[in-house]
Amino acid sequence: MDRLTNTIRPYAWGSTTLIPTLLKVEPTGEPQAEMWMGAHPGAPSRLDRGRGETTLSAVIAADPEGELGTAAVAKFGPRLPFLLKLLAAGAPLSLQVHPDLAQAKAGFEDEERRGVPIDAGHRNYKDANHKPELICALTPFDGLCGFRPPLEAAALLEGLGVDTLKPYADLLRAHPVEAALREVLTAVLTADRAEMARTVTEAAEAAERLGGPYEPYAGLVHDYPGDPGVIAAMLLNHVRLQPGEAMFLGAGIPHAYLDGLGVELMANSDNVLRCGLTPKHVDVPELLKVVLFRPTAPGVLRPESDVEEVYETPTDEFRLSRFLLAPGGAPHTLPDTTPQILLCTAGAPKAGELTLAPGESVFVPAGEKVELSGNGTVFRATIRV
Repeated sequence: MDRLTNTIRPYAWGSTTLIPTLLKVEPTGEPQAEMWMGAHPGAPSRLDRGRGETTLSAVIAADPEGELGTAAVAKFGPRLPFLLKLLAAGAPLSLQVHPDLAQAKAGFEDEERRGVPIDAGHRNYKDANHKPELICALTPFDGLCGFRPPLEAAALLEGLGVDTLKPYADLLRAHPVEAALREVLTAVLTADRAEMARTVTEAAEAAERLGGPYEPYAGLVHDYPGDPGVIAAMLLNHVRLQPGEAMFLGAGIPHAYLDGLGVELMANSDNVLRCGLTPKHVDVPELLKVVLFRPTAPGVLRPESDVEEVYETPTDEFRLSRFLLAPGGAPHTLPDTTPQILLCTAGAPKAGELTLAPGESVFVPAGEKVELSGNGTVFRATIRV
């Protein structure tokens, strides 16, 4: 078992206080958006087994079966298939969608064949993997997830009293569900930018004045003035997670995180197609191939009540669970058949002989037994095989 040293990513949307508060350190004044735990090549965790610091990715590459187990390597290849994060949103993230596995493979192969540089700003597919993800709230956490029913979206747009939104509301009412959502999203993202900027400004002013169901959308214009994603966001459901609640985001589901601190677990991929709320590239034709144009209620996941509280999802690349450890309670021996990362978010629990503080994590190779004991909260990230 290895104590991990992890990188904090300073993305502009990151909160300046949420991660420092968890870690009990002074804020730097700069955004601290994500802390990465895993073997992602962009910022692999670091560890020291007595021969100097190295990366978790290098340790796994040197002995994949020894670190991950034979079954994991047979199923996912010689790599850790998930990335665990602390995610701290102080401003809205981009409105986005992720491809399924077949779309990711086809898109990656196509861009490779066409010679699109992997770091090009207009590149859509950074790898050949899908990117399902799960976010579990540590504080109240606001997000957008999945399309509203078209009639509900039409009523929301009409309620703003903005004349230039009426054609979109009419489309939502006039067509079958999938066609209505597709036509309106396409129209919003391809509209004249100057005209759309005026519409966004009017809509944001009305949303701020009206409050209530418009409140989650009112602030978007402050971070993304004139961005058509402000209107696209109104087609989506707003969801507020309470601490301990989670939300799973599968392929094709448009979503965005707005505010709060959470534990995020995702398949190890960088494939994102953006719909708005971003200065980055928005490839509308490719986006329309990936989005699932159907109403999707944002199902809130609550862990199954047991010693190990599991957040059930349909993906094999990751499995997230939580232990709420009470003083004087019996220790919990974890299964040793898969690799796992343990993250402390409260208290001072022990993983084996290591005492963890909030924000500290350890990597446990497959085949190594570990006991959790003491007092605190520990999230366990592993895989299904």
